[in-house]
Amino acid sequence: MKFSTSKTELQQALQKLSKATPTRTTLPILGCVLIEATKEKTIFRSTDLELTVEVSVPSSLEEPGSTALPLKTLLEITNELPETRITLEVDKKNKAKIYTEMGEYDLMAKPPEEFPQSNKQETKTDVMLSGKKFKDVISATSFAVSRDELKPALTGVLFKFTPNGLVAVSTDGHRLVKYSREDLKTEGFTGEIIIPKKFLMYMSSYLGEEEIGLIVGESHVAAKIKNDLITTRIIGEKFPDYESVIPKENKKVFRAEKDLLLGAIRRVSIFSNKSTHQVAMSLTPNSCRVTTEDPEKSSKAFEDVGADFDGESLTIGYNAEYLKDVVSHVPGKTVVVKFSTPIGAALFSSELTEDHVESLMLLMPIRLND
Repeated sequence: MKFSTSKTELQQALQKLSKATPTRTTLPILGCVLIEATKEKTIFRSTDLELTVEVSVPSSLEEPGSTALPLKTLLEITNELPETRITLEVDKKNKAKIYTEMGEYDLMAKPPEEFPQSNKQETKTDVMLSGKKFKDVISATSFAVSRDELKPALTGVLFKFTPNGLVAVSTDGHRLVKYSREDLKTEGFTGEIIIPKKFLMYMSSYLGEEEIGLIVGESHVAAKIKNDLITTRIIGEKFPDYESVIPKENKKVFRAEKDLLLGAIRRVSIFSNKSTHQVAMSLTPNSCRVTTEDPEKSSKAFEDVGADFDGESLTIGYNAEYLKDVVSHVPGKTVVVKFSTPIGAALFSSELTEDHVESLMLLMPIRLND
């Protein structure tokens, strides 16, 4: 195999591929990038067995073939090179050479047969989506995904494709986000899939104004962005019945300026217990007092925030980390929260309404220490 390409093209490809290369693994081949050079195109592929990234690299082909080269070494030498033409050659004994204007670099390749096979799917559906809108969906939902591997269904985001658009839901048992877009048409495709968070976060770093192609198969989903293909497995578990946990009778309505409330929570939570992160919100018609106390360290703090509250006075406790996450993800400048009781879930939303978009966040309280 022998081909040449520019330093910039190779560097950009390797940077994308490095994000799908495990830092620690019992399979050394996963530290390599698979290179397949053909007359049509030269494809670089990396995988951590959960996420697979394929990048097409513009190149001048002299001899077709395939090989697996250590990605870290390739990326390090490419990063150190000035803009130049790079030629890669691998012989039948898996000895690799990198040629540049500055010099030559030798390294050992691995047989391409050792590299995991890509997933071939017979049944698949192609859906074109707006990259910017899909990125908004990821941003709105991914923060509430669970890290509990014992609950696989909660380690991804549920995507529900309907004739009216897209509904995305995430939850970790403490928080729940339901985000709907009616302006994200899916060309008649309907169905539900749970997509792992790692894939979504990788996608988010890619997405811009361009359209993306979402390829939905029976067990895998892939995103086609320009000449790149990102693939992951679909989480084959049943997502919990989220509609049943969204309260319908929250009548007590609270409004506050988002930045003022968020700032108060951040400052007060510094003095909270480091294991419970417990803070309390005490609500009256014209104010909200955010308080915390940690008897173990004899520390406590409070701040008053101007607010409107339509309902009987209420004191409710939260994990400050979850509360900060939810409040920070409310769009616009005003937070609207609907409460029921000190032990009932609260619903967070925004006064800012966007056509075709509906966002609702649920947060469970914690019992306050007496």
